[in-house]
Amino acid sequence: MRIPLGLAAAIVVLWAFGYPLGALGLTAMSPMLLLTFRFALSAAVVGAIVVARRVALPRGRDLAHVCVAGLLAQAVQFGAVYLGLQMGVPSVIAALVIALNPVATTMLARPLLGVRLTRRSVVAIGLGVLAVVAACAQRLAQVGPLDAGVALTLLGLLGLAVGGVYQQRFCSHIDAMASNAVQLGIATVPTAVMALAIPQSVTDPVRAAWVIPLMVLFSSALCTTLYLRAVTMVGAASASMLFTVIPSVSALLSWVMLGQRPDVGVYAGLALGASALLVARRGAGAARVPVRTTVARRLSVRAERSAPPRPRTPTAAANRADP
Repeated sequence: MRIPLGLAAAIVVLWAFGYPLGALGLTAMSPMLLLTFRFALSAAVVGAIVVARRVALPRGRDLAHVCVAGLLAQAVQFGAVYLGLQMGVPSVIAALVIALNPVATTMLARPLLGVRLTRRSVVAIGLGVLAVVAACAQRLAQVGPLDAGVALTLLGLLGLAVGGVYQQRFCSHIDAMASNAVQLGIATVPTAVMALAIPQSVTDPVRAAWVIPLMVLFSSALCTTLYLRAVTMVGAASASMLFTVIPSVSALLSWVMLGQRPDVGVYAGLALGASALLVARRGAGAARVPVRTTVARRLSVRAERSAPPRPRTPTAAANRADP
């Protein structure tokens, strides 16, 4: 099954929009405080929508699985990335690392979910890596040596990848919005604890007052719910391929929002990322028919072998023959 084009476009644009929006938020207040407000308010908004829709929240074992997925994909991912930004990791490095999600997810999905890695998948992932590197190449050459902050960013990537695979394995039958509400709520706990343990500050209350609502509405409530929906529809590995084009789209949005003019690598990354998505979509469509055809043929052969022999009947020619 493929991700509908409208859903894929919405996820890419909204996720890409989150990078410049997050950069604006970090100029207004400390990372953990920003995340605490984002998660808590988002959980309240999404929870209210779930109640209004009369969708049942997960319970028992399902609730435990959703909480684990939320801690991984929300708290670990964003907490580690924001701490890395606080330690001086450039936003372009953070975007580059997180955009490698297709590689990390595919490597995890194969042993944990038994997902077969086809040649088209390898080509799509390769194009995706080239797209990410091309989009960030010029800025990568300008940054200094890597430090512990990058290790935290890699931890954020691991949280996103493992959380997506865990979501597919244990939570795919749960409503995406209900799952998101619980995940946002549980993610609030560790970020709030860290906000209390680490000194926090608010440097621009006015900017924070309009950035946080946008993060709540577009990033946490809408984008995350749509991504969980995509994981449920096509699996974590296929959904993660959307990250191949996100850095380039984010660079274009940063040009509009932050005045950061994109270089030629961004346009190359956009083209390569679109090619990776096209290869992945064609592969997903082509892989379904042979599987069903092969299964049907095997069942047909087995049925023919197990069926009793048909009695021989006189042919029309024999019936017309003279006695």
